[in-house]
Amino acid sequence: MVRQMASGNLRRRRFLQAGASAAVAGTAVSCNANKSPWRFFTPAEARTLEAVCEQIVPDDQDPGARQAGVVHYIDRQLTGFLRDFRETYRRGLAALDETSRAVGGAPFASLPGEKQTAVLEALEAGKAPGDAWKQLDARAFFEMVVAHTMQGFYGSPRHGGNREAVSWRMLGVPDPPLRGRDQYDFTRKG
Repeated sequence: MVRQMASGNLRRRRFLQAGASAAVAGTAVSCNANKSPWRFFTPAEARTLEAVCEQIVPDDQDPGARQAGVVHYIDRQLTGFLRDFRETYRRGLAALDETSRAVGGAPFASLPGEKQTAVLEALEAGKAPGDAWKQLDARAFFEMVVAHTMQGFYGSPRHGGNREAVSWRMLGVPDPPLRGRDQYDFTRKG
């Protein structure tokens, strides 16, 4: 009887070990299945938006939107605080690429800088060609992207943009202390 119980426990233990191993392996496979760094955007959408943001805040003697991680900020916020803008970004970025193909024969991110500027000027004027803009206000889309780009470039790095506080360094603004981490000199004089 003891032998049968031990044998039953052994089979059960091996079964549980095999199940646990399969679960761990399945988790590892599923974690590696999506190697994209993006939470919301597809890689193509992220490339398009990064090119737009780089036109809004270009590199010069100081880092621009790309180095500040502005698209990462927007991507991160679209899974949280800015979630109401998800559909607008999906439709707007697709419409932007449609317009870019009509104007320049290539997706926005593949156009040379001067053609990208022309496409964005058409959006800003509300005169972007393409059927998609009949259902989405081109000017409003452009203004939204500009606003989110500015938030990502000048905001706190803890929100996903302004990587390494590049805009603050450019402006000569010191990193503000984090709430709860202020360091005060509590020594009394005299």
